[in-house]
Amino acid sequence: MTTWRGAPPPDMPRIGAAGWLRVGLRGAGLIGLLVLGMALTLPLRLIERPLFGLRRPVTPWITQAVSRAALAILGLRYRRRGRPMQARGALVANHASWLDIFSLNAGGRVYFVSKAEVADWPGIGWLARATGTVFIARDRREAKAQADLFEARLRAGHRLVFFPEGTSTDGRRVLPFKSTLFAAFLGAELRGILSVQPVTVIYTAPEGEDPAFYGWWGDMGFGPHALKLLASPRPGGVELVYHPPLKVSEFADRKALARACEAAVRRAAPTA
Repeated sequence: MTTWRGAPPPDMPRIGAAGWLRVGLRGAGLIGLLVLGMALTLPLRLIERPLFGLRRPVTPWITQAVSRAALAILGLRYRRRGRPMQARGALVANHASWLDIFSLNAGGRVYFVSKAEVADWPGIGWLARATGTVFIARDRREAKAQADLFEARLRAGHRLVFFPEGTSTDGRRVLPFKSTLFAAFLGAELRGILSVQPVTVIYTAPEGEDPAFYGWWGDMGFGPHALKLLASPRPGGVELVYHPPLKVSEFADRKALARACEAAVRRAAPTA
């Protein structure tokens, strides 16, 4: 996770006996759910791959169902405003937490764009590869190969998701969008057929908790943060706001497209 130099993360609360019981029950349920999802996905991919190539007509439905169930286990009420686009292209969203993976997958059948090192993370990397994540390296020498990969996935009808802020925050603000990845959608072969849909991800903390309860940023460890969420006695919520898609062909360059997406995401985002 890239460090965001914002306010220091809040201290992790102590977990009592009832909290540890919730951790055990929810943790077991979450692990069981993910194992079941993989047990269904991997054999189906063996069938999908030779028949459909890059296209995945069945397995993304499993990912979406697992993600919605995971949010329920974690005690997050899910709500959606607007509709995910059906056009070819990408979704761009603000980035507050590792929970964004579940939240955005729950909203629609999408494929994430992630930094290459995530592929080697224990557990998470395996899940990311199985669900079709596109891994990109921060190496200019690989720019052409990555652009070709983007084009192949987009032409296969995949709706990609990436986080233009470049890092996660406390979920109470939106950082300036970096325009680098937007360049992939402006190629001569693609710009006339693609759209980009801005999405605002909004987390509501459990009653009585810090508004940044679900945020995961800076030097926060994954383990302590996950334990805090699993131990919470009260429910919280996540809302996805799908803004109208923007046609890539209507923008002169990547910076203009990035600014328009950032403005849309900011309009619905909470203020710090």
